Amino acid sequence: MPDPQFILALDQGTTSSRALVVDQHGAIRSVAQCEFTQHFPQPGWVEHDAEEIWNSQLKVLHQAVEQAGILSTNLSGIGITNQRETTIVWDRRTGKPIHNALVWQDRRTSATCDALKEQGYEAMIRERTGLPIDAYFSASKLAWILDQVEGARDLAKDGFLAFGTVDTWLIWKLTEGREHVTDVTNASRTMLFNIRSLDWDEELLALFNIPRSILPRIVDCSGIVAECAGSILPGSIPIAGIVGDQHAALYGQRCRHSGMAKNTYGTGAFLMLNTGSKPRDSRHNLVTTIGWKIGRDVHYALEGSVFIAGALIQWLRDGLGLIESSFEIEELASSVPDSGGVVFVPAFTGLGAPYWDQDARGAMFGLSRGTTRAHIARAALESIALQCQDVLGAMRSDAGSELGQLRVDGGATVNNLLMQVQADLVGVPLLRPQVTESTALGAAFLAGRATGVWQSEEELDGLWQEDARFEPTPEDDRLDRLKLQWAKAIERSRGWTE
Repeated sequence: MPDPQFILALDQGTTSSRALVVDQHGAIRSVAQCEFTQHFPQPGWVEHDAEEIWNSQLKVLHQAVEQAGILSTNLSGIGITNQRETTIVWDRRTGKPIHNALVWQDRRTSATCDALKEQGYEAMIRERTGLPIDAYFSASKLAWILDQVEGARDLAKDGFLAFGTVDTWLIWKLTEGREHVTDVTNASRTMLFNIRSLDWDEELLALFNIPRSILPRIVDCSGIVAECAGSILPGSIPIAGIVGDQHAALYGQRCRHSGMAKNTYGTGAFLMLNTGSKPRDSRHNLVTTIGWKIGRDVHYALEGSVFIAGALIQWLRDGLGLIESSFEIEELASSVPDSGGVVFVPAFTGLGAPYWDQDARGAMFGLSRGTTRAHIARAALESIALQCQDVLGAMRSDAGSELGQLRVDGGATVNNLLMQVQADLVGVPLLRPQVTESTALGAAFLAGRATGVWQSEEELDGLWQEDARFEPTPEDDRLDRLKLQWAKAIERSRGWTE
């Protein structure tokens, strides 16, 4: 019998850093997690301390290996997946960030993006990058840091600064500054990357005044890129998988054939549909992106991003004190048969797909003297499902075909009420896998393919097992009324900050 083979998956998210040890059977042997600070210096601004991200990731890395009861020398490789678009700039000479990271939720560059739209760049940028012009993506954030930090433009021109999304930052730290790389999926979210040529786009770099020298080298999602420094993990462990979190979930859910789709319920909710080997342009404000790339095998996808999903439950807990624990929300919402006419639009940082309205803001409608905590909780869960319903409707239109099922993952999938409401609204079965850590699994699978833990895609397909299936109930008048009320509420929340 060969020695067991393990992959260390680093899953760096928006609110916490996690590390998981995965064995050759796709089972998770250990999980370690550490939350880190969210900084809100002004309304609409969201920042992270990049050093705190690294320290939290380093902490859970060691905890996961220890909890798994293995030595680092038992690891075959490291896979990294991460919150996307979040922008970090650091000094190559010191390794120190020159500013806090600007998080994907940050809206400070909305005016810059509006100006680019007014100047007529929307069609060109969408054709090359697959993305709408929006502050969500990295390009305008990177330009803001270079413009606002004193001397940053000169340092960048002289080659002293490095830019990266979180994957790039982690690899820089893991290799003690030897490697400055990103993969195609994270690159595809910067608004600086041409998804057809699979390289940085010179015209876009000129438009945002970004020197190419600040950008990382682009690599595949699966392949040995570097070795982790021995001072961090003894044993010359290869870093062999790099992939943005939603792309990792698509791969981890084994949605590797055109027409297969997944939805990840995390801080936001992210639906992604595999569209095969060629990019498919969206007519309904979805993002055209790269699913993953392994050698010459490139999978493209359509994606719709819901900015606020799990973050809404966190806000009900921390902001309003409506619940003490996130796990209370299902019981509270289930205590009433419906929301009592309350409709919640959680547009705290604008609306994502299919609206892309950065001026929308959160609102509750239909409040009355009879409204209770339970009604608000129910409306909050329904709002997550309703936002996802809008995205899935746009996906169906763009794909020109019906979906047979939707595979779901992420922390909120433990909420059976939310899953059933979602199935009812979208009208297709929701399949929840036995292992819902699809994001971490995707990163582990990509690293394991590069290091020989798994020999084929078919072998990985066999590791996916269904845990629960939520069948849609026949549509009734209540669902029709809810959809009409939702459409009205969305319209009234749009353009609030104009």
